[in-house]
Amino acid sequence: MRRVALSVLTVTVLAAATCWVTPAGAGVRPAGCAATASPRGTAAAIVDIARSTRRELGLSAALVRVTVGGREVVTAAVGESMAGVPATTDMRFRIGAVAIAYLNVVLLQLVDEGTVTLDDPIARWLPSLPHADKVTLRMLGSSTSGYPDYESYPPFVARLYADPFRHWSERELIDLALARPAWYTPGTNWSYSHANFVILGQVLERVTGTDVGRLLRQRVLNPLGLRSTVGADTAYIPGPVLHGYTIERGRFEDSTYWNPSWTTAAGAVLTSDICDLGASARAVGTGRLISARALRTQLDPGTVGLGERTGTCPATICVHQSQDRHFGLGVVVENGWIQQTPSFAGYSAVQTYLPGRDIAIAVATTRGRTTTEVNSAETVADRIATLLTRGRAEGGSPGRTGR
Repeated sequence: MRRVALSVLTVTVLAAATCWVTPAGAGVRPAGCAATASPRGTAAAIVDIARSTRRELGLSAALVRVTVGGREVVTAAVGESMAGVPATTDMRFRIGAVAIAYLNVVLLQLVDEGTVTLDDPIARWLPSLPHADKVTLRMLGSSTSGYPDYESYPPFVARLYADPFRHWSERELIDLALARPAWYTPGTNWSYSHANFVILGQVLERVTGTDVGRLLRQRVLNPLGLRSTVGADTAYIPGPVLHGYTIERGRFEDSTYWNPSWTTAAGAVLTSDICDLGASARAVGTGRLISARALRTQLDPGTVGLGERTGTCPATICVHQSQDRHFGLGVVVENGWIQQTPSFAGYSAVQTYLPGRDIAIAVATTRGRTTTEVNSAETVADRIATLLTRGRAEGGSPGRTGR
């Protein structure tokens, strides 16, 4: 995949680059996630990137939010939610894997509090699961447990596309994942598996005695003031809604209300707006809700160097984790940026943060009839990042994570 290089080692260099000046009129997050009025300079250039990339990729809509030093650079929406209905910055959309970062924040809070350790085996709470005495909380959060991913399991895919509106229970999802042997011995390799995070949600509930939805509200969403980020046990999205579209079943169709219950732990299926996503990028990237030690662990839990093809795990699944690009505890660290890149049924998004420069970028896109990219929001975010870091030390884009 295409990358624009930004060395992980540039963070300390970038920290010295303090010459950024935000555009006139920039300020804190506007109430109701309002679009920037009359963007100029850098703000106008970012809007131009959103517009040109939308045309190039044939997107239905693109929403962007950029802050530097916590101050707004621009908030904008281009394109349409539906035919004849313009996309607006206050529209809500699905944020999928961003909730995986939040689940790991809660896990690290419990570590900070001394309630658990990352190396506790999950047998303490879920003794009946295979390899429960060897799989640890760290392995769930960093996706190194070896549990297969049900998303790639043909029986699951067939049932999903036969009825994309059906609700999936956690028991069904875990059973599907465990219908196949483990990819590898726990902790010895790396592979992305949704099952890890479904199981992690169950463990968090047993540790705290509180359901995941309430945990996220109490420990993440409310403390961060993410008022537009809400969970639902159904496919419901609060209005105003940014509609999504997909061709996954061989035809172009509205997928806004396809049921996302299979995507992560029950209670962690979230929708948001672009302003909350931007605030989330900065909060997760700075470790606002966890200790400095916990943040270091979140960014490097021991995954670097893992990931290799074996006789039981192909290279497309057991992907190498390098210093420049690796999965942490619920986040991807790529070329110095800390991010998540959710995609679901034609929706795609990015929240990404560059330490030292205090740049937060949030993008949400919806595909059009001719769009071919799985996560087109990454393309928009890459181009914005290149604009903001070009000519400043060794700046560049976060690159493409492929997840």
